[in-house]
Amino acid sequence: MQLSRRFLPPMSLLCAFEASARHQSFTAAAAELHLTQSAVSRQIRALEERLGTELFVRERQTVRLSPAGQAYAQEIRAALVRISNATLGFRTNPQGGSLNLAILPTFGTRWLAPRLPQFFSAHPGITINLTTRLSQFDFQLEAVDAAIHFGLPHWPGAELEFLMSETVVPACSAELAAQHRFAEPRNLLRAPLLHLASRPDAWQRWFASQGCQASDMQGMLFDQFATAAQAAIAGVGVALLPKFLIARELQTGDLVQALPQLPEVESAERYYLAWPSSRSAYPPLQAFQRWLKQAAQEFAPSSAA
Repeated sequence: MQLSRRFLPPMSLLCAFEASARHQSFTAAAAELHLTQSAVSRQIRALEERLGTELFVRERQTVRLSPAGQAYAQEIRAALVRISNATLGFRTNPQGGSLNLAILPTFGTRWLAPRLPQFFSAHPGITINLTTRLSQFDFQLEAVDAAIHFGLPHWPGAELEFLMSETVVPACSAELAAQHRFAEPRNLLRAPLLHLASRPDAWQRWFASQGCQASDMQGMLFDQFATAAQAAIAGVGVALLPKFLIARELQTGDLVQALPQLPEVESAERYYLAWPSSRSAYPPLQAFQRWLKQAAQEFAPSSAA
């Protein structure tokens, strides 16, 4: 889509507005931009004339954003952050491009990070900048090109590419397993159950899949897999964890499956790559999408093992 330049105010006006909106003060914005207060005031007035509405409510010696100004400030700030990041990415990697990727912490450290050298080997001109996000966000308000999403195939304003499924297993320390001698699902209720805030009903669904009614499932609550896994290793309780994310601990014996004789349960949710439609044609994203899909397909057989 061709840009209509008549809707593009000068950058100086936008920078003056963004600073004034952030500080809620023309004087503070002037100090940041190394301008006079009157110069900033004139730039804000010029921008308001272009837009045909007031962005600030002026009251005596103070200013505050109007409702329209608040909405406009969010959009302009996100756009300026994206321009800044694009410029920084170009300066650090002028021969390629950069991809700002939001990751889930444990998935990013345990599965994605060890495979990134393969991507960089195939795409030496592309830089990937990682940031952590635990839940969905508005791509329009974040300087992020794509995100790893676990859940149902739904993210407002985003496109999704299926990556992989997962199986979950009740895991605990060998000492805890020996102490309780778990023989069937209901036996797990003898020990504390460790819960994940992002999957509040995971244990309930697991017990239901085993044909076991369980109402009293009290226990500690964790916001990340890594912390829950460490608590399970320490013998605090039994955690319901994705098997492929704790493969190392199962191999070393730091964790054991509490009921290894039971069939593993596949989670109802899946892993996806999510991105805003506006970034679909972005070359670094296209390259990463192709590589990630292939990497996930190659891993799929072992992830269910």
